[in-house]
Amino acid sequence: MSSPVFQQTLARAASLAGVSLHTGENVTLTLRPAAPDSGLKFKRIDLPDEPVIDAKIDHVKTVERATTIGDGGVKVHTVEHVLSALAGLGVDNALIEMNANEPPIGDGSARPYVELIHRCGVAAQDVPRSVFEVREPLHIETKGGSLMTVVPDEAFRISCTQVGPNGRFTQFRSLEITPDSYEKEIAPARTFTFYEDIEPLLEKGLIKGGSLENAVVVRGDSVLSKEAMRFPDEFVRHKMLDIVGDLALLGRRIKGHIIAVKPGHPPNAELTRALAKQAAQIAALVPTGKLVPGEGALDINEVMRLLPHRYPFLLIDRVISSEGQTKIVAVKQVTINEPFFQGHFPGHPVMPGVLQVEAMAQAASLLVLRQPEHTGKMGYFMSADDIKFRKPVLPGDTLFIHVEITKSRRGMIRATCHCTVNDLIVSEGEIALSIFAR
Repeated sequence: MSSPVFQQTLARAASLAGVSLHTGENVTLTLRPAAPDSGLKFKRIDLPDEPVIDAKIDHVKTVERATTIGDGGVKVHTVEHVLSALAGLGVDNALIEMNANEPPIGDGSARPYVELIHRCGVAAQDVPRSVFEVREPLHIETKGGSLMTVVPDEAFRISCTQVGPNGRFTQFRSLEITPDSYEKEIAPARTFTFYEDIEPLLEKGLIKGGSLENAVVVRGDSVLSKEAMRFPDEFVRHKMLDIVGDLALLGRRIKGHIIAVKPGHPPNAELTRALAKQAAQIAALVPTGKLVPGEGALDINEVMRLLPHRYPFLLIDRVISSEGQTKIVAVKQVTINEPFFQGHFPGHPVMPGVLQVEAMAQAASLLVLRQPEHTGKMGYFMSADDIKFRKPVLPGDTLFIHVEITKSRRGMIRATCHCTVNDLIVSEGEIALSIFAR
């Protein structure tokens, strides 16, 4: 089942009652529909004024054995299972009402919440869904040995390796996460703990509502559970369930491949924060004010008058500023219509680095050729040194080409250059040109 284009909410309200895992309190949780663009929110109806907390990564307070969010002095503990079920089934907007500070644990999986969502029904909304498409790899390593990587992908996919103490019960699974695959392959997987971890958790006042009915306990090489294992690799599936829930705190759907080794709530939260930072950087494809022409600006007609290049090799759309005879800033709007995207690369379009270097050379030529003594001449690209490519340039990016002439003698020009997208350097280096009469 493909992810819907439009946002979704719940069709009606429905409730679930039970005992919470860590606090051991009796709690009733009610899922309610919510307006488009409102996201997932928790409401504490047991407190005065019934405060509401957005399920967002900047509200995460603690991630020890569970994910806790809060706003001011109001907190909600162990949010990952209900968030995982909502995100896994494609619900974008919902109000989660609770009369305590922690959702019911149920059987330790997300299956009770999946069943609750089915009781509510899922309703489409006439507002497009916001999807964060991973554009470049991210990698995180933690002191505890967790590795979290995300790379571009056409779907939302998780490849996860669960590693227990001393390598016990090491399990691996890779799966594209869709509503169908989530419900069948991920939601039924129950939470688990290792026997040696139980006493420290009790000393911290946690797992007061824990039992073999809502958790699987591993003692040595044995598995203790009231019910038989639901999957041979149930542990890694539950780790994937937690990843889906913690990533829901991004507040947007993800198109990318998550590769997790020894994951947990702390590295999950760290990865979500890194994705939120990347999303914020991409949010403004054109930096504010940077395209306002300054002194020395040239439009495309003036660019074509000075440069002999033409389609498909003219890589400057306009010049937005220059300083005397030494500095220039030019712009290339990178669109999907560029002919090089047909082969570089199909399904993952990236602007070739050599063309970024060529854009630097064309910008440098413009700086020189606009000088009266070089009227009617051409700039020939002679060399490129110390070239570095730092980030991919993709369709929709605005490429700013910065050039500074460092040496000019007898028709030989040397310049330092760098290209930026969203104020981040994507490529840089030094080039040399030779100026000749046409």
